[in-house]
Amino acid sequence: MMKPYLIAAFSLAASHAWAQAPAAGNADAQMIRQGEYLSRAADCVACHTAPGGKPYAGGLPFETPIGTVYSSNITPDKDTGIGGYSYEDFDRALRHGVGKGTGNLYPAMPYPSYARIQPDDVKALYAYFMHGVAPVSQRNKDTDIPWPLSMRWPLGIWRGLFAPDVASGPVPGAGQQAATAGDAEVLRGRYLVEGLGHCSACHTPRGFALQEKASTDADGPAFLSGAVVDGWLAKDLRGDVNSGLGGWSKEDIVAFLKSGRNAHSAAFGGMAQVVQDSTQYMSDTDLNAIAAYLKTLKPAGKEGTPKLAYNEATGQALRTGGDKSDGAITFLNNCAACHRSSGKGYAETFPQLAQSSTVLSKDPASLIHLVLKGAQMPGTRSAPTAYAMPGFDYRLTDGEVAAVVTFVRNSWGNQAPAVSADQVAKVRKEVGAEPAPVR
Repeated sequence: MMKPYLIAAFSLAASHAWAQAPAAGNADAQMIRQGEYLSRAADCVACHTAPGGKPYAGGLPFETPIGTVYSSNITPDKDTGIGGYSYEDFDRALRHGVGKGTGNLYPAMPYPSYARIQPDDVKALYAYFMHGVAPVSQRNKDTDIPWPLSMRWPLGIWRGLFAPDVASGPVPGAGQQAATAGDAEVLRGRYLVEGLGHCSACHTPRGFALQEKASTDADGPAFLSGAVVDGWLAKDLRGDVNSGLGGWSKEDIVAFLKSGRNAHSAAFGGMAQVVQDSTQYMSDTDLNAIAAYLKTLKPAGKEGTPKLAYNEATGQALRTGGDKSDGAITFLNNCAACHRSSGKGYAETFPQLAQSSTVLSKDPASLIHLVLKGAQMPGTRSAPTAYAMPGFDYRLTDGEVAAVVTFVRNSWGNQAPAVSADQVAKVRKEVGAEPAPVR
């Protein structure tokens, strides 16, 4: 579940400390606390905090196809932030995509998802940002989008075509009649995933106008079926047993969102930041609701793919020297110490490669990115050790990376398309990895 650049933003946020808030004044303290919780669920701080900057003061750049957009200051500073916003001003920006004094907002602000936030939650968020966040005097940065692309009136057309109607009424699953407790839990999970969590901003592929191809499950199976953001694959969250969450239990999903790791995988790239700043702070009740809802999503394909069975032949060949292919040798020299010749890794420490949804995804972007630049798990309250994988961009050529990635994608029972040196070279350039070594 991740935030977009242009329309997919949250994966670049920096780690930060939460600011000391001013006194609440006449605002209801309980509502402020609720607003703080909701801001965590929405991961507002990720996009509105620049590296090394103060929380919510803005200035984080988002590279878009037409230029750079910078996040805005949403602290209650009256001169440079939103201290002069009325509740109606706040609501228009958050859910309608129209800023006070700026007009139509770029959809780097995921207001198409936030349109689903219910009014009571908007009021709590407003109370928090007005009375629970420290004001910071920091001017907003102008975009560097050239004229005439910088004109904002076309954004109103985009909003009319692709943004949903703004929600009204009670929060789904909260005090609402449902057939069973399980139904209420799924309703709550859907509200969190589709609205506050804005998971589709990263996990749903984009159309010709960079709109999400589906904003809810009712819109079609493209919803949460996976997409590439900033060189990382935001994985398929639907029910495919190999590339999606079909092989994960509800408990596996909760563990991943709470700690950044489980028996199947570990959070990396943008998702590591989501866990770090957002989901680890959510209640067990809400995490279980999210998991319950995600488990209702059927595979993007009509039937999904057949479950792949583990095959120990690869491990035996590696241990006995029976496989002398370039991919096998590269794996033994660089990967086996952590991921083991069995491909099973070490539970919640070094992720398994056998039957891994990251390994088996049709798009190998994340796997190539991981090999080239490495990654680090988030350190969370429930799992404070932030294990890391080093990058091998300086050490392996494009051909060697292609060979080892292809090997991993077709070993221990894995079955996925081969990767070429040209694909590796493309990712190497896109993610700013070191030039390939010369042999």
